Order: sequence, then structure tokens, then C-alpha cells
Amino acid sequence: MAFMKRVALAPRAVRQLRRVRSVYAVGAVLSLLGLVLQMERDPGGRQTHLAAAILVAFVALFGLTAVQLWRHVRRNHCSTAKKLTPSV
Repeated sequence: MAFMKRVALAPRAVRQLRRVRSVYAVGAVLSLLGLVLQMERDPGGRQTHLAAAILVAFVALFGLTAVQLWRHVRRNHCSTAKKLTPSV
């Protein structure tokens, strides 16, 4: 990973990452709700494991998106990063 070439993200890619970040967050919350409800019905069932796997996938996607945005904003040499306003 130390030899990975760092490429600045285009403004359009940054906007798309910001939009999809909220989709991943909502997906993770809904998956967590489904997992909690499924745990009450059938703690060791197949659907419980599926809900847990979906939750892990959404959390991983959300984390990857957050890291990409964080790395992009951290770069000072990129004109796109300089123009970005901090997201809430």
C-alpha cells in the first residue's frame, strides 16, 4: 500500500461519494433494525446471519467512503480539496 499512487478525486466523484455516504448510513441503520427484530424472533436462524452479513457490508462500504473523503480533503495540493466546504 505504500507504493499506491495517489490520485486526486474529481469534483463529481466527491459529490457522488457524499451522496452515497448517506445511503450507506441509512442502509446500515435499517439492517441493524432488521437484525434486532430478527434476533427477537429467531436468534440462531439463517435470516439472522443474513441480516448480520448485510449490516457488515453496509458498515464496510460506509467506512470505505468515509476514508476516501477524508483522504481527499486532507490533501492540500488538490484544488478540489481546497474548494470543498466541510460537510456536516
